[in-house]
Amino acid sequence: MNMVSTAPVGYWIDREGRCVPESMVKPIDRTRDELVRELVSKASALAKQLEEFKVGAFMDISAFIQLSAEQYGVKVGGTKGNVSLFSFDGRYKVVRQVQEHIIFDERLQAAKQLIDECIQDWATGSRDEIRVLINDAFQVNKEGKINTNRVLGLKRLNIQDEKWLRAMQAIADSVQVAGSKPYIRIYERVGNSEQYAPISLDVAAV
Repeated sequence: MNMVSTAPVGYWIDREGRCVPESMVKPIDRTRDELVRELVSKASALAKQLEEFKVGAFMDISAFIQLSAEQYGVKVGGTKGNVSLFSFDGRYKVVRQVQEHIIFDERLQAAKQLIDECIQDWATGSRDEIRVLINDAFQVNKEGKINTNRVLGLKRLNIQDEKWLRAMQAIADSVQVAGSKPYIRIYERVGNSEQYAPISLDVAAV
């Protein structure tokens, strides 16, 4: 854990943690330090405002969804589920999106074993492209994790082999939701088209 040191009076602390007499700090270094601290202060204030906006936006959207549902005598709970809200003229769109983080439990190993047995049973040739898809699906990335989209994509293959179908069921049973991350995205219509461009809240993307 990094500790922030406080410099004694008349000294500055450099990047190595050493005390440097204030008289030895060059004017350009003073100006650079002032600029960096000013920008960091402004960025911190903006980050706090964005966080407050995000929390408030989720609360407002949830309250509106509840208000809308009450017209039909229905009560809805929680903040899950994706929803798009449009301004009356259709110029603006606000999207609440909840992205779930999917992982696989130990049953994925059973699925892989069944799939390996299918490959051994099938003749070569016409099945080569499926071999490639399977090998890609079970490769791990740099973080040692399996690409969930590729594994789940195997379920879309139209294969009626009984062992393959058991493997696909094992994949379905192994899916676990490890968590979810909510997003608020805001869009503005491009001219009079049906296309919407995002209003970026990311300073790096502006």
